[in-house]
Amino acid sequence: MKKKISVVIPTYNEEANVVPLAKAVSEVMERDLREYDYEILFIDNHSKDNTQALLRGLCANNKKIKAIFNAKNFGQARSPVYGMKQAYGDCVVRMCADFQDPVDMIPKFVREWEQGTKIVIGVKSASKERKGMYWIRSCYYKVINKITDIDHIEQFTGFGLYDKKFVDVVRDLHDPLPYLRGIIAELGFDYKAIEYTQPKRRAGKSKNNFYSLYDYAMIGITSYSKVVMRLATFAGFIIGGLSLVAALVYLVLKLMYWDRFSAGVAPMVIGMFFLGALQLFFIGFLGEYVLSINSRVLDRPLVVEEERLNFDEDEEDEVEERKKV
Repeated sequence: MKKKISVVIPTYNEEANVVPLAKAVSEVMERDLREYDYEILFIDNHSKDNTQALLRGLCANNKKIKAIFNAKNFGQARSPVYGMKQAYGDCVVRMCADFQDPVDMIPKFVREWEQGTKIVIGVKSASKERKGMYWIRSCYYKVINKITDIDHIEQFTGFGLYDKKFVDVVRDLHDPLPYLRGIIAELGFDYKAIEYTQPKRRAGKSKNNFYSLYDYAMIGITSYSKVVMRLATFAGFIIGGLSLVAALVYLVLKLMYWDRFSAGVAPMVIGMFFLGALQLFFIGFLGEYVLSINSRVLDRPLVVEEERLNFDEDEEDEVEERKKV
């Protein structure tokens, strides 16, 4: 039997991209990887445009194309990981629907996988996206590498190939806030990184905004870092010590120059605002940790499906058995 490659593509309002992307992936698989069987699994995060109708047409015309429609938008962290869990090929290729993950990288991933590498990932060496956004991402990767115990992969978005053994590890995790980059760094096998230049989005607009990017960044920090909360403890000790020193200096100066030394209210006001800002900063971070804990304690499902297309009965039974475990 041929080995099977599952290509998982999360979508949200990608009506301009899903049809050409399905065609491009199929052409690459049938031209460069003819010795493999394949499937293309789209998982749609409750799109509001014509994406779902186009996916229905693709599934009707090609049984190798499958689709899962979520009942609502479950966010960019949960839906892609759920899609990986529903793919049962010998390996899973995860890529975005906007053509910023080059389709011609798939054969390169597969060749490395055939040499025994369980995880083959694409790492951006350069990007044609906005320079400011690329710089912000670079800063985030550097910061999270400094404050976490695991080795996060810089300029890695999740684009890559994952052997079924690693996908089984992900499938067995019960984490309602999965952070795939951290999971790979913490629980994954040794990986091979292949550099590529990220092209511009082919069509449409990015669905990411400040809030969604901030939310995803907080998932990474609260899942894998203790540093921020420990900084609060250290800051308390340091600021307390400096305050004591400052108080003693002011006392000595006042005793020595009673009539000439005027402390004034400015240092008090500045100190109050500084301490207030510091407290709000760490209380805010504490709230992020509490929210993360709360979401995990509730243990809600990653997504709720509304419909799935082109899954045969054997696959349906396997999925139901997995859900019971």
